[in-house]
Amino acid sequence: MSGLTVLDAGLLSTIQDEGRSGLEAYAVSPSGAADKPAYRLANRIVGNAAGVAVIETTLGAVHLRAEQDLVIAVTGAPVALMLDDMGAAMGQAYWVRAGSELFLGRPLVGLRSYIAVRGGLAARRVLGSRSTDTLGHLGPRPLAAGDHLVVDHDPERLPAPDQVPTHPIEAHPVLDLLPGPRLDWMEAASAKVLTSAPFRASDQLDRVGTRFDGPSLFRSITRELASEAILAGALQLPPSGAPILFGPDHPTTGGYPVIGVLAERQLPLAAQLRPGQEVRFRWAR
Repeated sequence: MSGLTVLDAGLLSTIQDEGRSGLEAYAVSPSGAADKPAYRLANRIVGNAAGVAVIETTLGAVHLRAEQDLVIAVTGAPVALMLDDMGAAMGQAYWVRAGSELFLGRPLVGLRSYIAVRGGLAARRVLGSRSTDTLGHLGPRPLAAGDHLVVDHDPERLPAPDQVPTHPIEAHPVLDLLPGPRLDWMEAASAKVLTSAPFRASDQLDRVGTRFDGPSLFRSITRELASEAILAGALQLPPSGAPILFGPDHPTTGGYPVIGVLAERQLPLAAQLRPGQEVRFRWAR
Protein backbone atom coordinates (compact mmCIF):
# COMPACT_ATOMS: atom_id res chain seq x y z
CA MET A 1 0.00 0.00 0.00
CA SER A 2 1.57 3.30 -1.12
CA GLY A 3 1.40 6.71 0.52
CA LEU A 4 1.19 7.64 4.20
CA THR A 5 -0.67 6.17 7.16
CA VAL A 6 -1.87 8.51 9.91
CA LEU A 7 -0.97 7.04 13.31
CA ASP A 8 -2.01 10.16 15.27
CA ALA A 9 -3.67 13.22 13.71
CA GLY A 10 -3.14 15.52 16.70
CA LEU A 11 -5.68 18.18 17.64
CA LEU A 12 -6.76 18.98 14.06
CA SER A 13 -5.06 17.99 10.82
CA THR A 14 -6.63 18.65 7.44
CA ILE A 15 -5.82 18.43 3.74
CA GLN A 16 -5.32 21.92 2.28
CA ASP A 17 -4.29 23.50 -1.01
CA GLU A 18 -4.76 27.01 -2.42
CA GLY A 19 -8.50 26.85 -1.72
CA ARG A 20 -11.71 27.73 -3.59
CA SER A 21 -11.47 31.26 -4.89
CA GLY A 22 -14.30 33.27 -6.40
CA LEU A 23 -17.20 31.27 -4.97
CA GLU A 24 -18.28 33.52 -2.09
CA ALA A 25 -21.32 34.67 -4.11
CA TYR A 26 -22.49 31.05 -3.89
CA ALA A 27 -21.95 30.94 -0.10
CA VAL A 28 -18.72 28.93 -0.43
CA SER A 29 -15.81 30.17 1.69
CA PRO A 30 -12.30 30.08 0.19
CA SER A 31 -10.75 27.69 2.75
CA GLY A 32 -7.25 26.59 1.71
CA ALA A 33 -4.05 26.77 3.72
CA ALA A 34 -4.33 29.37 6.49
CA ASP A 35 -0.63 30.33 6.26
CA LYS A 36 -0.16 30.50 2.50
CA PRO A 37 3.59 31.37 2.49
CA ALA A 38 4.40 28.40 4.75
CA TYR A 39 2.23 26.11 2.60
CA ARG A 40 3.84 27.28 -0.64
CA LEU A 41 7.32 26.99 0.84
CA ALA A 42 6.73 23.36 1.84
CA ASN A 43 5.72 22.50 -1.72
CA ARG A 44 8.68 24.39 -3.15
CA ILE A 45 11.14 22.51 -0.95
CA VAL A 46 9.99 19.07 -2.13
CA GLY A 47 9.75 20.20 -5.76
CA ASN A 48 5.97 20.23 -6.17
CA ALA A 49 4.06 22.38 -8.61
CA ALA A 50 1.97 25.24 -7.25
CA GLY A 51 -1.38 24.34 -5.73
CA VAL A 52 -0.54 20.80 -4.61
CA ALA A 53 -2.35 19.46 -1.53
CA VAL A 54 -0.51 19.10 1.79
CA ILE A 55 -1.33 18.36 5.44
CA GLU A 56 -2.04 21.36 7.68
CA THR A 57 -1.56 20.53 11.39
CA THR A 58 -2.75 22.41 14.48
CA LEU A 59 -0.42 22.44 17.51
CA GLY A 60 1.57 19.50 16.15
CA ALA A 61 1.59 16.11 17.92
CA VAL A 62 1.16 14.32 14.56
CA HIS A 63 2.56 10.85 13.85
CA LEU A 64 2.80 9.41 10.31
CA ARG A 65 4.24 6.28 8.70
CA ALA A 66 5.55 6.16 5.14
CA GLU A 67 4.22 3.22 3.15
CA GLN A 68 6.56 3.94 0.23
CA ASP A 69 9.78 5.86 -0.33
CA LEU A 70 8.89 9.56 -0.12
CA VAL A 71 10.39 13.04 -0.03
CA ILE A 72 8.86 15.11 2.80
CA ALA A 73 9.34 18.62 4.21
CA VAL A 74 7.76 20.47 7.15
CA THR A 75 7.31 24.25 7.43
CA GLY A 76 5.21 26.74 9.41
CA ALA A 77 5.07 26.74 13.21
CA PRO A 78 8.43 25.30 14.36
CA VAL A 79 8.11 21.84 15.90
CA ALA A 80 10.56 19.21 17.06
CA LEU A 81 10.77 16.64 14.24
CA MET A 82 11.76 13.02 14.62
CA LEU A 83 12.36 10.73 11.65
CA ASP A 84 12.43 7.31 13.26
CA ASP A 85 14.91 7.83 16.12
CA MET A 86 16.77 10.76 14.55
CA GLY A 87 16.08 14.47 14.81
CA ALA A 88 15.17 16.38 11.64
CA ALA A 89 15.06 20.07 10.71
CA MET A 90 12.25 22.33 9.59
CA GLY A 91 12.45 23.69 6.07
CA GLN A 92 14.46 20.81 4.63
CA ALA A 93 13.59 17.97 2.26
CA TYR A 94 14.14 14.45 3.59
CA TRP A 95 14.23 11.14 1.77
CA VAL A 96 11.94 8.93 3.88
CA ARG A 97 12.13 5.18 3.35
CA ALA A 98 9.07 2.95 3.33
CA GLY A 99 8.28 1.90 6.91
CA SER A 100 9.89 4.97 8.47
CA GLU A 101 7.86 7.11 10.88
CA LEU A 102 7.69 10.90 11.18
CA PHE A 103 6.64 12.55 14.44
CA LEU A 104 5.88 16.26 14.93
CA GLY A 105 6.11 17.61 18.47
CA ARG A 106 4.16 20.62 19.75
CA PRO A 107 5.31 24.08 18.65
CA LEU A 108 6.51 26.54 21.27
CA VAL A 109 5.38 29.43 19.05
CA GLY A 110 2.83 29.52 16.27
CA LEU A 111 -0.12 27.22 15.64
CA ARG A 112 -0.04 25.60 12.21
CA SER A 113 2.61 23.51 10.47
CA TYR A 114 2.59 22.09 6.93
CA ILE A 115 3.72 18.65 5.77
CA ALA A 116 4.39 18.43 2.03
CA VAL A 117 5.05 15.19 0.16
CA ARG A 118 6.75 15.07 -3.24
CA GLY A 119 3.97 14.35 -5.73
CA GLY A 120 1.26 15.86 -3.52
CA LEU A 121 -1.63 14.21 -1.72
CA ALA A 122 -4.55 12.77 -3.64
CA ALA A 123 -8.09 13.59 -2.54
CA ARG A 124 -11.33 14.12 -4.43
CA ARG A 125 -11.65 17.68 -5.71
CA VAL A 126 -14.78 19.51 -4.61
CA LEU A 127 -15.50 22.73 -6.50
CA GLY A 128 -11.96 22.68 -7.86
CA SER A 129 -10.13 22.20 -4.57
CA ARG A 130 -8.96 19.40 -2.30
CA SER A 131 -9.16 21.65 0.78
CA THR A 132 -11.11 20.73 3.88
CA ASP A 133 -13.72 23.37 4.74
CA THR A 134 -14.47 22.86 8.43
CA LEU A 135 -17.50 25.18 8.42
CA GLY A 136 -19.16 24.17 5.16
CA HIS A 137 -18.08 20.50 5.45
CA LEU A 138 -16.72 20.46 1.91
CA GLY A 139 -13.74 18.42 0.78
CA PRO A 140 -12.11 15.60 2.76
CA ARG A 141 -13.00 15.27 6.43
CA PRO A 142 -10.34 16.11 9.04
CA LEU A 143 -7.71 13.38 9.36
CA ALA A 144 -7.98 10.64 11.98
CA ALA A 145 -5.76 7.80 13.18
CA GLY A 146 -5.84 4.94 10.69
CA ASP A 147 -6.40 7.12 7.64
CA HIS A 148 -4.38 6.28 4.55
CA LEU A 149 -3.21 9.13 2.34
CA VAL A 150 -2.33 8.36 -1.25
CA VAL A 151 0.39 10.26 -3.11
CA ASP A 152 -1.13 11.96 -6.15
CA HIS A 153 1.58 10.84 -8.54
CA ASP A 154 5.02 9.27 -8.34
CA PRO A 155 7.58 11.41 -10.18
CA GLU A 156 10.09 9.52 -12.27
CA ARG A 157 12.95 11.64 -10.96
CA LEU A 158 13.04 12.92 -7.40
CA PRO A 159 14.63 16.32 -6.74
CA ALA A 160 17.87 16.85 -4.91
CA PRO A 161 17.05 17.76 -1.28
CA ASP A 162 16.64 21.48 -0.86
CA GLN A 163 16.85 23.59 2.30
CA VAL A 164 15.63 27.14 2.67
CA PRO A 165 15.62 29.65 5.54
CA THR A 166 12.34 29.90 7.43
CA HIS A 167 10.96 33.10 8.89
CA PRO A 168 10.55 33.28 12.68
CA ILE A 169 7.02 33.57 14.06
CA GLU A 170 6.47 36.66 16.19
CA ALA A 171 5.61 36.08 19.85
CA HIS A 172 3.82 39.45 20.21
CA PRO A 173 2.57 40.39 16.73
CA VAL A 174 1.10 43.71 15.71
CA LEU A 175 -1.68 43.33 13.14
CA ASP A 176 -2.33 46.09 10.60
CA LEU A 177 -5.98 46.96 10.02
CA LEU A 178 -7.69 48.82 7.21
CA PRO A 179 -10.88 50.70 8.18
CA GLY A 180 -13.93 48.45 7.91
CA PRO A 181 -17.23 49.45 6.28
CA ARG A 182 -18.88 49.83 9.72
CA LEU A 183 -16.08 51.50 11.65
CA ASP A 184 -18.45 54.38 12.40
CA TRP A 185 -20.66 51.95 14.34
CA MET A 186 -18.01 51.78 17.08
CA GLU A 187 -17.75 54.39 19.82
CA ALA A 188 -14.86 56.82 19.33
CA ALA A 189 -13.38 55.86 22.71
CA SER A 190 -13.49 52.16 21.79
CA ALA A 191 -11.83 52.89 18.44
CA LYS A 192 -8.89 54.33 20.41
CA VAL A 193 -8.83 51.33 22.74
CA LEU A 194 -8.72 48.96 19.76
CA THR A 195 -5.34 50.33 18.67
CA SER A 196 -3.86 51.13 22.10
CA ALA A 197 -4.65 48.16 24.36
CA PRO A 198 -3.37 44.59 24.09
CA PHE A 199 -5.75 41.75 23.28
CA ARG A 200 -5.30 38.00 23.65
CA ALA A 201 -6.43 35.24 21.33
CA SER A 202 -9.02 33.26 23.28
CA ASP A 203 -9.50 29.50 23.29
CA GLN A 204 -12.41 30.08 20.88
CA LEU A 205 -10.05 29.78 17.92
CA ASP A 206 -10.26 27.63 14.80
CA ARG A 207 -10.07 27.88 11.01
CA VAL A 208 -13.35 29.84 10.99
CA GLY A 209 -12.10 32.66 13.19
CA THR A 210 -10.50 33.87 16.41
CA ARG A 211 -12.30 35.62 19.26
CA PHE A 212 -10.15 37.99 21.32
CA ASP A 213 -10.18 38.60 25.06
CA GLY A 214 -9.38 42.07 26.37
CA PRO A 215 -11.11 45.37 26.98
CA SER A 216 -14.71 45.40 25.78
CA LEU A 217 -15.39 47.50 22.70
CA PHE A 218 -18.69 49.35 22.55
CA ARG A 219 -20.88 50.30 19.64
CA SER A 220 -22.37 53.76 19.12
CA ILE A 221 -25.01 52.22 16.86
CA THR A 222 -26.68 49.20 18.44
CA ARG A 223 -29.53 48.47 16.03
CA GLU A 224 -29.66 45.25 14.03
CA LEU A 225 -27.64 45.10 10.82
CA ALA A 226 -28.67 43.21 7.70
CA SER A 227 -26.20 40.48 6.76
CA GLU A 228 -23.26 41.72 4.71
CA ALA A 229 -20.38 40.03 2.91
CA ILE A 230 -17.49 38.69 5.03
CA LEU A 231 -13.95 37.91 3.90
CA ALA A 232 -10.85 36.45 5.53
CA GLY A 233 -9.29 39.07 7.80
CA ALA A 234 -12.57 40.84 8.61
CA LEU A 235 -12.72 42.04 12.24
CA GLN A 236 -16.30 41.86 13.43
CA LEU A 237 -17.74 43.44 16.60
CA PRO A 238 -20.57 41.40 18.17
CA PRO A 239 -22.76 42.70 21.04
CA SER A 240 -20.45 41.00 23.58
CA GLY A 241 -17.76 43.58 22.79
CA ALA A 242 -15.15 40.86 22.09
CA PRO A 243 -13.91 41.26 18.49
CA ILE A 244 -13.73 38.28 16.13
CA LEU A 245 -11.16 37.96 13.34
CA PHE A 246 -12.27 35.66 10.51
CA GLY A 247 -10.03 33.00 8.96
CA PRO A 248 -10.07 30.91 5.75
CA ASP A 249 -13.21 28.89 6.60
CA HIS A 250 -15.24 32.01 7.45
CA PRO A 251 -18.96 32.33 6.68
CA THR A 252 -19.61 34.34 3.54
CA THR A 253 -22.07 36.73 5.24
CA GLY A 254 -22.50 38.08 8.76
CA GLY A 255 -24.86 40.31 10.69
CA TYR A 256 -22.44 42.09 13.02
CA PRO A 257 -20.57 45.26 11.97
CA VAL A 258 -17.12 44.82 10.44
CA ILE A 259 -15.00 47.54 12.05
CA GLY A 260 -11.72 46.66 10.35
CA VAL A 261 -10.12 44.35 7.80
CA LEU A 262 -6.68 42.84 8.25
CA ALA A 263 -4.15 43.85 5.62
CA GLU A 264 -3.81 40.86 3.27
CA ARG A 265 -0.06 40.57 3.82
CA GLN A 266 -0.70 39.80 7.48
CA LEU A 267 -3.20 36.96 7.08
CA PRO A 268 -0.37 34.41 7.52
CA LEU A 269 0.65 36.09 10.78
CA ALA A 270 -2.92 35.86 12.08
CA ALA A 271 -3.05 32.20 11.02
CA GLN A 272 -0.28 31.41 13.52
CA LEU A 273 -1.99 32.98 16.56
CA ARG A 274 -2.52 30.50 19.37
CA PRO A 275 -4.78 30.60 22.46
CA GLY A 276 -3.50 33.04 25.07
CA GLN A 277 -1.15 34.86 22.70
CA GLU A 278 -1.01 38.64 23.04
CA VAL A 279 -1.61 40.78 19.99
CA ARG A 280 -2.01 44.48 19.24
CA PHE A 281 -3.86 46.17 16.41
CA ARG A 282 -2.88 49.32 14.54
CA TRP A 283 -4.22 51.14 11.50
CA ALA A 284 -2.26 50.31 8.37
CA ARG A 285 -0.12 53.08 6.97
